[in-house]
Amino acid sequence: MNLASIPSPSTGVIELGPIPLRGYAFCIIIGVFVAVWFGNKRWIARGGKAGTVADIAVWAVPFGLVGGRLYHVITDYQLYFSEGENWVDAFKIWEGGLGIWGAIAFGAVGAWIGCRRRGIPLPAWADALAPGIAFAQAIGRWGNWFNQELYGKPTDLPWAVEISEGANRVAGTYHPTFLYESLWCIGVALLVIWADRRFTLGHGRAFALYVAAYCAGRAWIEYMRVDEAHHILGLRLNVWTAIIVFVLAVVYIVVSAKLRPGREEIVEPDRDTTPGKDADAKDAEQDADAKKDPLSKDEPGESGKDLTVESTEAAAEKG
Repeated sequence: MNLASIPSPSTGVIELGPIPLRGYAFCIIIGVFVAVWFGNKRWIARGGKAGTVADIAVWAVPFGLVGGRLYHVITDYQLYFSEGENWVDAFKIWEGGLGIWGAIAFGAVGAWIGCRRRGIPLPAWADALAPGIAFAQAIGRWGNWFNQELYGKPTDLPWAVEISEGANRVAGTYHPTFLYESLWCIGVALLVIWADRRFTLGHGRAFALYVAAYCAGRAWIEYMRVDEAHHILGLRLNVWTAIIVFVLAVVYIVVSAKLRPGREEIVEPDRDTTPGKDADAKDAEQDADAKKDPLSKDEPGESGKDLTVESTEAAAEKG
């Protein structure tokens, strides 16, 4: 018998007149806002310009959403393409289903495009955004609570989450794996912030630390889940993904520290990349030099007149 538990909302949608406010989407939006806001503060602290993080996020976020959804649909294709299922549901992102692995991978592609357009190094931008991403994940996981999904095995612990009867779920109290991951992500964010200050991480190592720390937690949290998933050698697919990505992140930290120790001194060039701006600046500089040196003008100044007089007198004496 449970003396206490975490109740689940009766619905994941709040109707605001004709506009449905979905809890899952709301958590994702708030998470993105926090990641950009906190990433902007860290970027400015590293010498970058205000607004750059948001400008690049315009590329990274849409790519991340598409990648996250693709990963979920591909790895859980039976939910959409098996007999009796409607493949159109694969596009209903508001009902839940974003794979963090696809979101990070595709989001990195979008961020790379944005960084190239601004002429800044992607690793430095990723380092600034890393803890913000972890905070965003911590917030986004509460969207799973609204949808009553991603819970673990049955339990009677005081912090068990109550799940009501519904499609593909049985009423009961279960381990709130969404809560475990949310708290873990907060810990990851704090770890990256501390390590970045303590060891002056640079060249993508703060981001790699975030990835490694998240994977370490995701592996054991994933093991607790009871929803359907593909298994390889007795382990869930996402567990294997977490192990592989963890190893790659650790290798990157070690190799990067040897090849490129320290941190980038300049993360954003101090220039305006607007087309034609460099030429205008060059013309303005030449005009300024001309004002300082009258001899560079077509019409000589006082100094030019003196030189002309001296030359005439010298020619007269010689003659």
